[in-house]
Amino acid sequence: MFKLVTLEDTIRIPPETFGNPLEAVGYQQVKAKYEGMVDEELGYVIAVTDVKVSPTGKIIPGDGAAYHKVSFSLLTFYPKIQEVVDGQIVEIADFGAFVRIGPIDALLHVSQLMDDFISHDEKQGVLLGKETKRKLTSGDQVRVRITAVSLGRAGSSGKIGVTARQPFLGKLEWVEKEVQKIKETVEKKAAEKEEKRAEIKG
Repeated sequence: MFKLVTLEDTIRIPPETFGNPLEAVGYQQVKAKYEGMVDEELGYVIAVTDVKVSPTGKIIPGDGAAYHKVSFSLLTFYPKIQEVVDGQIVEIADFGAFVRIGPIDALLHVSQLMDDFISHDEKQGVLLGKETKRKLTSGDQVRVRITAVSLGRAGSSGKIGVTARQPFLGKLEWVEKEVQKIKETVEKKAAEKEEKRAEIKG
């Protein structure tokens, strides 16, 4: 889930930047500190926006820099367990596929792909279902449900596990076919009901 989070902090304005526009220096300082960070509460920080620096700063003895209060917004991605997300297959391996969701790659293990025996064709970079003949390759668009989230400690990128073994999940083409099948079944049943009504009336 993407979110905009508003925060406040105090930033250090280095003496060599004095005279430069305060907002621009403040933006660079906040960006350097927060962008790309992985935090247990915030999730993955993608971008910094709307930086407002207080024009009044403080100087601490022994440090030539000025310290200013700053408020800003962060665009974050926080994966929630049970959330359904669309992503793109970026890599195929014998044990599964990596799905790019938001700014990160989640693991779709072969056991979570489909109810079928799956073989891996390394040359073509394909995961193939034996009975269903369903193929999964790099670049495919998929819909998955998040089943495990471990954001880890600062400095690590965390791990995310996803599944496609539930109705209306998997490669988007498969999902469309499932939806089409259900539509046809519903329409067929409705037509049969109409026929029966007509017979009773007749």
